[in-house]
Amino acid sequence: MHLSIVMPAYNEGEHIYANLLKTNEIVSKFCDSFEIVCVNDGSKDNTHEEMERAKAECDRITIVSYTPNGGKGNAIKEGVKAAQGDRIAFLDSDLDLSPDHFEDFLKHMDSENADVVIGSKMHKESQLDYPPLRKFISFGYYVMLRVLFHLKVHDTQTGIKLFSAKLLKTIIPDVMTKGFAYDIEILAVANEMGAKIIERPIRLVFTRSGGFSRIRFSDIWLVFKDTFKIRKKVSALRKARRKAAKQNGN
Repeated sequence: MHLSIVMPAYNEGEHIYANLLKTNEIVSKFCDSFEIVCVNDGSKDNTHEEMERAKAECDRITIVSYTPNGGKGNAIKEGVKAAQGDRIAFLDSDLDLSPDHFEDFLKHMDSENADVVIGSKMHKESQLDYPPLRKFISFGYYVMLRVLFHLKVHDTQTGIKLFSAKLLKTIIPDVMTKGFAYDIEILAVANEMGAKIIERPIRLVFTRSGGFSRIRFSDIWLVFKDTFKIRKKVSALRKARRKAAKQNGN
């Protein structure tokens, strides 16, 4: 098993060098074969230079860099394209969520024969230090997704996930969402394909100042608009699947 960890970064020059090396140190304790695919999403600071500095010290690091800024969903998409592993993970580069979660995720992917393992803030065993307003928004989004997509997961937006590469590489070329709604597009399509998705608890320490991190209300509004675009996409996939099943039945 070879694990690819995709870490998107935008203007993370202050922390990315230390966080990449920390990720390597932590993951090497439980995984012998892995790579870290760090994606510089058009940063305007010294993020790229700091990535290169980390790469010079760690040969497990691969850098994907481009301009202009394309959004987190686009960064994930480019990182997945470059990933070589048969398991592909997503990890936020600020390390609010520790990469040591992947030890548990990998074990449960195998033991439960899952295609996708996602971290969930709403899991009963999760330990959170998290702003109340973001908890409220997360719950509201969960309710909306249950109605729109019949997803049986509670939290799609937590930035730590693990996928079968075979499944993810099938989905990612057609992902249309470039912003923060990319999670729901990937998970909704995976669910429509019959993938087994399980949730695992997380430990989250919210470190950014300002309560909402870098997420603005305009970003939240865009997520909601993108979600309804995704609904149309999933509905079209469902219709095509039913049509194919009917034709095969005939």
